[in-house]
Amino acid sequence: MGRAKLTAIAAGAVVLGVLMVGNDLKSDSEPPQPAAARVTAPAAPAPAPAPVGAAAPPAAPAPAAPAAQAAPAPAAQPAPPAPAPAPPAAQPLKASPPLRIRIPAIDVDAPVIGLGLDDKGVLTVPPATNRNLAGWYEGGVTPGARGNAVMVGHVDTKSGPAVFWALGGLKKGDKITVERMDAKTATFEVDSVESFAKNAFPDARVYGQTPDAQLRVITCGGVYDKKQRDYPDNVVVFAHLVSGR
Repeated sequence: MGRAKLTAIAAGAVVLGVLMVGNDLKSDSEPPQPAAARVTAPAAPAPAPAPVGAAAPPAAPAPAAPAAQAAPAPAAQPAPPAPAPAPPAAQPLKASPPLRIRIPAIDVDAPVIGLGLDDKGVLTVPPATNRNLAGWYEGGVTPGARGNAVMVGHVDTKSGPAVFWALGGLKKGDKITVERMDAKTATFEVDSVESFAKNAFPDARVYGQTPDAQLRVITCGGVYDKKQRDYPDNVVVFAHLVSGR
């Protein structure tokens, strides 16, 4: 993972144009990719049309129509049950820095460090010497507070897979917990996992302001380009707060 440049968009919202790069992983394997980003099998080809000028096959004679019969009256069906009401959104927490992130579905249990900007306005990254370390952009929202909190981490390092190697394998409904300095734990539920080309990253969609507490977890994705020593995409997890206590 490399650097992320910050730019400004509507209403003074600060967003990250994530441009994380690979670290020359010493493995031929690739990290899991979001299901929505996987290439689907092509549809079966349609039958070829008859050659131009070929005689059409004779049509089969139509079967005789059966005698009309009165259709029986349909049986009365019970009314479907009313849908269960949607659970109320969790109340956002007060600001407090994150200390640890856990994602049980992919065996993530990692400490979190704050990340700032360098003198060029570029987001710093966790040191690649520690594969099990996540970062949080401390100039933005804290996880559990109202708005979008942003957490990032390496997908790999020179010594092998890193903290967010399996991030693309998460599914809707998986849980993410963030332990905070105020001794509260913010629990998020995954809404979607998507992959975006770095040269077409949707800043406004990923980082736009929200009325509730949300989380974005980001790492590199796609097939590693050994020539460029880079991943072409970013994997982004979209999640919302379901409890904070």
